[in-house]
Amino acid sequence: MAVSLALSLAGREEGADPIFLDCDVEEPNAALFLNPTMRERREVGQMVPEVDLDTCTYCGRCAEVCQYNAIAVAGEAVLLFSELCHGCGSCTLNCPVEAITEVLDIMGVLERGSKNSVGEGGTITFAHGILNVGEAMAVPVIRQLKEWAIPSTAAGALGDGGSPVILDAPPGNACPVVEVMDGADFVLLVTEPTPFGLHDLQQAVEVARDEMGLPVGVVVNREGVGDDGVDRFCEEEGIPILMRIPIERSIAEAYSEGVPLVEEVPEYGERFRAMYADIERLVANEKESAS
Repeated sequence: MAVSLALSLAGREEGADPIFLDCDVEEPNAALFLNPTMRERREVGQMVPEVDLDTCTYCGRCAEVCQYNAIAVAGEAVLLFSELCHGCGSCTLNCPVEAITEVLDIMGVLERGSKNSVGEGGTITFAHGILNVGEAMAVPVIRQLKEWAIPSTAAGALGDGGSPVILDAPPGNACPVVEVMDGADFVLLVTEPTPFGLHDLQQAVEVARDEMGLPVGVVVNREGVGDDGVDRFCEEEGIPILMRIPIERSIAEAYSEGVPLVEEVPEYGERFRAMYADIERLVANEKESAS
């Protein structure tokens, strides 16, 4: 969905080309479909504590203030668990003898570049994050990806003719998804018309709309299986269904070969552009209601 939307918006006459971020840093796959040319790469991570044992008095203050149990003091030993550390810096700030400093713990890499000659000669500005194997937390990499790849001029661009920023989120409703949603104008939720799809959709709506206050819309994928539970839920909750994609073998085969939907079925390009126009109207209505 994210790839096809970006391809559909690139090169259009009525708006700027899109910026695409693959924020599923544990399993990024958008580059397999877009095949962008990467021009920049950087290592990223977070600051974690390092204890000078010659200065440390083993008072245990650092362990007391750590909300994540990432540091422990046992007798005359200090145990650090970097995989639990959230990089908040509390231990460093609270150490009475200044025995703690911070060092960078490399967690992954960021890459960015572009996909050129899309549509009518358009360009997709592309970036993604790749979490190192074995790392437990994706949020720091996602946060730094957003800071690095989203220009300040993109703020509020939805609906004003600026470059639309498309963030492809990981599945589920955990912290990485919340980090991707943070700061968004609109959340497009992709589900399927099955009991499992409905269950996940209900949780996603609770997080995005009810807890974060973001407007949401739904795309029903694999239309033709399951039941009408998703339709009934959306109707009851006043959530617009913005697109339906039928369950078709040709679409699945193309996807398995790395061919985006809009390239396999070109007429979907216009449907994606129409959906984006609907999203712009929904966001405009939301802002008008809030004011």
